Amino acid sequence: MPKRLLSGTVVSANSNKTIVVKVTRRVKHKLYRKIISLSKKYHAHDEKNEFNVGDLVSIIETRPYSKLKTWIAVSNSGEEK
Repeated sequence: MPKRLLSGTVVSANSNKTIVVKVTRRVKHKLYRKIISLSKKYHAHDEKNEFNVGDLVSIIETRPYSKLKTWIAVSNSGEEK
C-alpha cells in the first residue's frame, strides 16, 4: 500500500519530538458548487525538533509512534530560497 504524502503548515511545536501540521485542501461543495477550504490537523514525529511554527513541511504516513502520531515530518517544503 503506498504511503500518503501531505504538505501543510506547522501550527504547534511545543511538545518534544512532535509537531502539529495543519493541512488545507480545496473542494467543491456538493449542493452549492462553491469552492471551500477544509483543513485538518495531524500530529507528526519530528526527531530532531528542527521545525518551528509557521514552517511549510511535508509529512508522510508511517508506523504508529503513539496514540496520535502516525505521520513523520520528512522535509521542509519551503526551502526554495
